[in-house]
Parts: sequence; C-alpha cells; structure tokens
Amino acid sequence: MYYVILCFITSFTLTFVAIPSIINIAKVKRLMDEPGERRSHHVSIPTLGGIAIFAGVVFSIVLWTPFQVFGNLQYILCAYIIIFLIGAKDDIVPMPPVKKMAGQLFACAILVFKANIRITSFYGILNIETLPYWVSIVLSMFTILVIINSINLIDGINGLSASVGILISFTFGFWFLMTEQIVLAIIAFALIGALVAFLKYNVTPAKIFMGDTGSLLVGITCAILTLQFIEMHKSLSLEAYKVTAAPAVAIGVLFIALFDTLRVFILRILKGKSPLSPDRLHVHHIIVDSGLTHLQATFVLIIINLFVILICIKFQSLGNLFLLWVLLLIGLILNGVLYLINQRNLSKNILLTP
Repeated sequence: MYYVILCFITSFTLTFVAIPSIINIAKVKRLMDEPGERRSHHVSIPTLGGIAIFAGVVFSIVLWTPFQVFGNLQYILCAYIIIFLIGAKDDIVPMPPVKKMAGQLFACAILVFKANIRITSFYGILNIETLPYWVSIVLSMFTILVIINSINLIDGINGLSASVGILISFTFGFWFLMTEQIVLAIIAFALIGALVAFLKYNVTPAKIFMGDTGSLLVGITCAILTLQFIEMHKSLSLEAYKVTAAPAVAIGVLFIALFDTLRVFILRILKGKSPLSPDRLHVHHIIVDSGLTHLQATFVLIIINLFVILICIKFQSLGNLFLLWVLLLIGLILNGVLYLINQRNLSKNILLTP
C-alpha cells in the first residue's frame, strides 16, 4: 500500500507540473490539433499531453517499484518506450497505418515473448482449458492489439479516454493490490495518477489533448492489466479474491471501449468501407451530436461501463458463457438505443438544413 500511494502521488505531481510547459511549447511550435469535420472542438488545441502522462507513469514506476520484485518490468518499460515513440511521431507527423501497426506489433511481441504476458487458458469456454503455445501467442498478440486500439478509438471527446483508463486501471489495480501483486498495482495506480492530473487540463474547455502518445500508452497498460488479471487466476492462492469468470469479467471492465470498436468496425464493413476509415459513428460522437456536452457524454458512458462491471461481478458465479451472453445482450440493447438517437440526430439535421 505504501509504494502504491507514493507511486500515485509522484505520477500525479509530475504530470500536473509538466503539462503547462508542454502546452506552451506546443503553441510556440504550432503542434496543434486543428478543427475539422470529424472534430468535436472549434479551436486549435495542443496534442502532446501524452508526453506528460508517459513521463509521470514511467518515472513513478521506476522510482517506487521495490528492486526485489522488479521482475519482468524491464520488458514492460521497453514496450512503453516503443509505444511512446510511435505515438509521439504520429502526433507530430501522422504515420501511415501500416507503420503504426508494425510498431504496435513490435511492442506486443516484447510483452508476449519477453515479459511472458499472455493468455494460456480459455477457462472452460467452449470446453477449452489450456491453449497450445502457438494459439496462446496469436491470441495474446491479437488481444493486446485490440485493447490498445480500442482505447485509441474512443479518444474523441474531452475526458473520455482518460476516464475510461482510470476506471479500468482502478478496477484491476484494486484487485492486484488486494492479491498482493505489488508490481501490477504500482503500474495501475501510476497510470491513474497521471490521468487524474491530465483530466484537470482536458475537461471542457480542453487546454490539451493526450494524442496518440497518451491513448496508446493507456491502451497498452490496460492490455497488460487485463491479460495479467485473467492469467493470475490460474495460480491465485487467495480464494477470497478469486473471480469465477475472469475472462468475461475482464471483457466487462473493458466494455465501452470494446463495444465501440466492434460496433464501428461492423458498421464500416457493412457500408463497404475500410474498418479503419474515419467517420462520426463512434458512440461518443452520437451522444454529443444528440445535444449533450463532452463531460455529460463521458459521464453517461462511464456510468454504463460501471453498471456492466457491477453486473459481471454480481453474476460471475454463473460462469463465463452466461456472462458473455449477458454482455452481448447489453451490447445489442445499447446499439439499438444508439441507432434511435442517431436517426433522431439525422432527422434534426435535415430539418435544420435550409
């Protein structure tokens, strides 16, 4: 507990102090996100908030992680550096998606092959227990990539990606703290500290965005916490904290990010477009277009995600398959609501068009 508290305070303080300087530098060098058709802002805003988040997270992790339990943390930090370089480059000079994906795959490979962060069991889903090594590698790489990019894709309105990152990190971080996984708890609370500090400058009117530098870092951290949360249950000795349906609960914790990613990819494919093509089909865009402010939309989505987490925890004893069906049902209901809201938005725009 002592190290976790100090880690949170250090990360918060460094990020909070660093952001004003980064804002000034970005304005001087014109490193700004300009308004556009898909943007939800109407003035130029600096995009390098992720640099401060990265500095706060890495500095506090290195400073407060006890040396005797440092373990494979060196490989996690190496993956962080790769993700930071990709994000910073893309924020300053946009990168082709292929090169961006190649860099993400490299970071994933470090986590899977060197840090051994991977899923090795299906926990009885589809009657599958232990996975073959090559299946474990492919599934783990794919899962990390999906989580990284799902967080990146929801970074579209003020406060959302940071708030989702805090919710995910706190949920997993608290569990790691209770199960005495000190390194993972430190990683989680270092990210929370940095994101809480960042929110001070990101709430409407936003003074800075986290950019890809920040959203990719949040994504890879959430991926690490998710896979370790699932995998730790194979050897957990503290029965009081064992989650019966760990994979399904983990999906519930990531619900909003995963739901939005899956939804927009399906819609784009149905429209004959590339899944990576930009548009305003994201759940946060639809809610904002309905008339809510950025902070109101963020609050609504966080409440929905929190509700899903509580449902998963409450009914975990019913098993993974049952919870997955429940999550699918919630997703379908939410998609139906979003469809109705979007249709109303389109009708309103037609009426307002001269």
